[in-house]
Amino acid sequence: MFKKLILSLGSLLIMTATANTASAASPENTLLIELSTGGTLTIEMLPERAPAHVERIKELAREGFYDGIVFHRVIDGFMAQTGDPTGTGMGGSEKPDLPAEFTDYAYKRGTIGMARTANPNSANSQFFICFTDTGCSFLTGQYTVWGQVTEGMEFVDKIAKGEPPASPDKMVKVTVLADTQSAAEEAAPAEAPVEAEALAEEAAAE
Repeated sequence: MFKKLILSLGSLLIMTATANTASAASPENTLLIELSTGGTLTIEMLPERAPAHVERIKELAREGFYDGIVFHRVIDGFMAQTGDPTGTGMGGSEKPDLPAEFTDYAYKRGTIGMARTANPNSANSQFFICFTDTGCSFLTGQYTVWGQVTEGMEFVDKIAKGEPPASPDKMVKVTVLADTQSAAEEAAPAEAPVEAEALAEEAAAE
């Protein structure tokens, strides 16, 4: 009985690990944000929740739009807002505003939502990152969620506070992981074919 219980528990752990692995974000839906606070933020984007918003974020990242943009509004215990090239909170990209993609995804620490005006369909390029589990909970269902931080929240915690901060921190570089991996593969030196290496060794031995 005891052995059977242990085996069942082991099977459950294996199934859970497999499920977690299967649900991991793909490189195409993983965003990397290098912050001026000294580290890189890894974000799992959620295209199943907000396909149009995720596509917009990837499009702007690939254009280099977000590189160098500051966090212009940072409220302790609430959120850090960025994505405005003017640094005032009044700007955005030249692309059209997006229709809302509200869901029941609960805001918590590391959840990333799209900023907007009173008009639900006015999100464009600005977004915010929640500091705590409770600070943003009242936003659930009212602001489009497009991502969740999976690594690097300690660097978000260090972002200078203020509305605006006296010396604002910024996003140094924003990239889609798939693009970073492709660039690394292209830069890697080509390896000699194994068969050629083996033939060369045999010739040297003779």
